[in-house]
Amino acid sequence: MASRCLVSASRARLGRLRPASSLPSCRKGSTYIGSSRLGVTAVRALIVPLAGKPCTFSVAGNSRHARSIHIPTVLMPPVLFVGLLVALYVWKCIMLVVFQNKIIYMPGFPPNSRWELIDNYANHCGGIKWTDERTRAADGTDLAMAVTTVPMQKGKSSTDKKDAKAHIYVLYFQGNAASIPPRLPDLSWVLRNVNDSHNPNLAPLQITFVCLSYRGYWTSRGRPSEDGLRLDAEAGARWISQYHEQLYGSDSEAPVPILLIWGQSIGCGVATNLAATGRIPENVPVRGLLLETPFLSVRTMLETLYPQKWLPYKHLWPFLRNHLDSWTNLETIASTARERGSPPPNIFILEAERDELVPPEHAERLLGRCQDLSLPVERVKSPAAFHSDAIMRVEGKRLAALGIVRLTKQALDGG
Repeated sequence: MASRCLVSASRARLGRLRPASSLPSCRKGSTYIGSSRLGVTAVRALIVPLAGKPCTFSVAGNSRHARSIHIPTVLMPPVLFVGLLVALYVWKCIMLVVFQNKIIYMPGFPPNSRWELIDNYANHCGGIKWTDERTRAADGTDLAMAVTTVPMQKGKSSTDKKDAKAHIYVLYFQGNAASIPPRLPDLSWVLRNVNDSHNPNLAPLQITFVCLSYRGYWTSRGRPSEDGLRLDAEAGARWISQYHEQLYGSDSEAPVPILLIWGQSIGCGVATNLAATGRIPENVPVRGLLLETPFLSVRTMLETLYPQKWLPYKHLWPFLRNHLDSWTNLETIASTARERGSPPPNIFILEAERDELVPPEHAERLLGRCQDLSLPVERVKSPAAFHSDAIMRVEGKRLAALGIVRLTKQALDGG
């Protein structure tokens, strides 16, 4: 049976309470409420100090002896205050672990990002025509894409689509927040720079640009998570494979598909995940990675953004469900290429010179990582650019176009 004992120094106000003398381990000057069930003691105490006397917590279990903790009245305010802080700290840690997907991914920012239309930005795309396409991930999630195809060199489109040696596909993974349509004007100008490259080796190649919207972003269904984004990335590669087969058929003389993956910010983690462990159709192997403002992993970003030891963020990394670990992925990419005896993808790192979120050490360490693993790599900086506007600046657009051209040429030279 559960037992209750209520003690108060003022019997006049609470006349129905049992006398304090009849209750074990309870002193005047305190109110005690305790319960015991199935041998496990649960204690709920509300201390009401009276007359400046010390307060007593009494814990009564199945044994005959009770244990008491005496807290002087003067210490009660700081004890309660510290207890409240500890409870809030623990509560915050639990919320960070439980709701980490909502904290890391921001598909609803800004508020109108889910209702953007390609047509709203068509006049700012410099003549590049984008179409809205749909595909489905392996788990059935409906995904949105923006797709366009242009010649690699202006005026060099061939009359026969099979005359070209290869067809270039760029699979683009956006950074956090916002949606695909607001990015199309800048991506269109990057394509125009590619189109104006005047490189004779790139004619009469065609380039198809596929901007995949993650689940939960833009008009894609579902809720974002790293496992979900893996499926989305694989769906993008699968759509490109099917599109290439529809375009050229199974003719052995058809242009070879060359898949380049472009990731921006968290998109770099999605890109390296796909290149390292993604289920990619055999006819569209990854031949190049363009990493724009990359970071090492979510864990290192937590350590970078919240270096204070008393903050809980960086100490909760064992509970992370989202890693986006480009550092580890690069090793997987290199080892897989060695096992298959195939050339590894070329890597082009585009860094923002004034990046306010990702320190330059991240790009430097990724560069060193690639060199240590014998991965072909090149690193450039978009001058005076911040984290989110690396390709918004003219020089950044030129450097991104340079990356696409060089990755294409290296893939062609590699056979």
